Amino acid sequence: MNDHAPLITRYESGADAPARSIAGLTRDQLFAFPIPSTWSTHQVILHLMDSDLIASERMKRVIAMDRPLILAYDETLFTQRLCYDHLDAHDACKLFELNRRMTAKLLRALPADAWNRTGVHSERGLETLGHLVQGYCDHLDHHLKFIAAKRKALGM
Repeated sequence: MNDHAPLITRYESGADAPARSIAGLTRDQLFAFPIPSTWSTHQVILHLMDSDLIASERMKRVIAMDRPLILAYDETLFTQRLCYDHLDAHDACKLFELNRRMTAKLLRALPADAWNRTGVHSERGLETLGHLVQGYCDHLDHHLKFIAAKRKALGM
């Protein structure tokens, strides 16, 4: 059995979490700012999609290459400049789900030693594949709490 099976299961179990988190919300509710000075739920969903696509690319680089550079990015600039308002949150959820499921299949197929492979993050330094997967599990949970708070502020 893969020693990382519980982590992979946690990672994959989040695949449909963004879709579940916005179930029943109207377009106006998705685009609302019920908590001042924070992103809308729509922006959070698009951020989750972008970050998870980037995460998969980072994981693949670490798996396939020797100590690849993992470039940081500015999530605020992504939110401001990538025309999120023109993208569909439900499509983003579908892409997030498919990407998580495909990446989980890849992770399950890896030999144990792949989990110790490293990349060099441009801000955080050395990161193993295991750290990346754990970090993106935590990242999803972090943002789902924000969506729950926004729903509560909307009376949902």
